[in-house]
Amino acid sequence: MPYEPTDIIRSEDEIRAVIDGIHEAQKLKVLNHIDRNCRIWIERSPFIVMSTHDTEVNVDASPKGDPAGFVKVIDEKTLAIPDRPGNHRFDSFQNILQTGRIGLVFMVPNRNEVVRVNGSAQLVRDKKLRESMAINGRVPEFAIVVGVEEAFYHCGKAIIRSNLWKPQEAAPTEGLPTYAEALHDQITSDLSFEEIDARLAHNDKNRLYDE
Repeated sequence: MPYEPTDIIRSEDEIRAVIDGIHEAQKLKVLNHIDRNCRIWIERSPFIVMSTHDTEVNVDASPKGDPAGFVKVIDEKTLAIPDRPGNHRFDSFQNILQTGRIGLVFMVPNRNEVVRVNGSAQLVRDKKLRESMAINGRVPEFAIVVGVEEAFYHCGKAIIRSNLWKPQEAAPTEGLPTYAEALHDQITSDLSFEEIDARLAHNDKNRLYDE
């Protein structure tokens, strides 16, 4: 049986009754554009989490990674994210086509803070823009253009608590299922485990930028 909560919060007043007050700086720090500080951070970030949702408010969060600076700061109100070869599900694309909304978290290795950006999103094929984001001669087929509505720094407590940048303190990886093991258990396929494992290894080695 799924867990059934017994004490559900249904209003902000109920939250504030437990933890009240917000420091004025936490309100003032939210910008409506990319300032110098946010720009420097974004141009150093090699990894983001991209959140989108559809018209039925089904939410998706997707990791995106590339060499630092892969998200281009076009101007103080506009970012561009290149699309790279992936699983062809296009979950984020479908959501953007439906709602045109996006949320981004920019991470920089060995730094505890993150930068968050929220705003509008469009899926485009502008040739000059796509060509400016080519890697190894491979021009992305699509780009996501983000209209910045909110941009702000987020404190480092989550990263500090997780010890994310302290691999010596990480939980052991022994016994974790591999991607191939998970797929072999979770999908119906005529492929053997060895064939699935070989295909995934090929993808990781040869399909980072090429289909």
